Amino acid sequence: MHGEGPGRGIENAVRTRTSSLFAILSCALLLLSTAGCKRTRPARLTPAEIHQITQELARAAADKAPEGAVVKSRRRRAGPGAQNAEQLYIGLRGRSARADEIEQTLALIATAHGLSVGHEVAGAGASRMILRSHGGVTHRIEIEPVATTAEESNALPGKARLAILVDDLGSDRSAAEAIFALRVPITVSVLPFHIHSREIAHQARQHGCEVMLHLPMQSLAGESPEQLELRSGLPPDELRSTVEKMLDAVPEADGVNNHQGSEATADAALMNELMRVLKDEDVFYVDSRTTRATVAFDAAKREGVRTAFRNVPFLDDVQNKEAIKRQLRSAIEGAKQKGEAIAIGHPHSETLAALREMLPAARSEGVQLVLVSELVH
Repeated sequence: MHGEGPGRGIENAVRTRTSSLFAILSCALLLLSTAGCKRTRPARLTPAEIHQITQELARAAADKAPEGAVVKSRRRRAGPGAQNAEQLYIGLRGRSARADEIEQTLALIATAHGLSVGHEVAGAGASRMILRSHGGVTHRIEIEPVATTAEESNALPGKARLAILVDDLGSDRSAAEAIFALRVPITVSVLPFHIHSREIAHQARQHGCEVMLHLPMQSLAGESPEQLELRSGLPPDELRSTVEKMLDAVPEADGVNNHQGSEATADAALMNELMRVLKDEDVFYVDSRTTRATVAFDAAKREGVRTAFRNVPFLDDVQNKEAIKRQLRSAIEGAKQKGEAIAIGHPHSETLAALREMLPAARSEGVQLVLVSELVH
């Protein structure tokens, strides 16, 4: 018994050291494993990565959607009160449109990027997808059917084209409904922050009309300024914030044209800054040409913004039906001579009556009615 004591002591010491080493190695492996998990955990997506996914989703939707579909995205913005997700809108025309197939395609792309896919309640016939990363919403996608006009279903390739742009929508619902009832391609330009601005813009898109933001700008005469408008000397940051607020107020807008603006559109510095914002927002610009001194169209071209300008006289400077019909005749002839024309009018009862009477004649004369976006370059 006495002789066995030292051997057992050595054996116990070895066991103790082995247990200690095992415990140390186990802790080290646990720490390495934990650190490894931390390193491989997917990081939060950056705004640039989210926008790249938006572009991929938009391309896939455009490829899958039938001809004539409207696919439009809006970039996420930073700052308090800004939209907290990128927006993707898909408006489907025609009976062959299959929203469920498009939705499945977008869901596959989303999951491939590690995004979860959910849904929200939408209007009749519409679906709304919500994509999330780490619990935060990254994308809101709306898919809905939109009306097809008889003019669109009987296109005349290679013919003269005329776009009718009706300004100053936002306050009068009955005027908007009269425009929708025309059942021809019409582009409506909606003033922001008016009582029915959002409602009219959304209904316009459902009726197959194109929507633009009627962007208030400073005029030389200072006539009836809106609550917010672009003015000479506006700092770039304030200009950007103002334009973003207005676009958020009319989220359906695919393009912008100036409301008034005889002073603002002649200000090269102001127009250069505006076009930088519009390029970032991926919307086109139409110069209403309320002054001969305008530089807006040239500024848009330099900045790479898709653009056009009113190239025939205003339809209703004189609010008389017969006078407006004469202006419409001039617009039709202008489209024939130039190949394409953009005419601008307003939602006066006389203007709407003249449009009802005159627009059917345009097609019989070989002039195709189109949306403004088809004439921007």
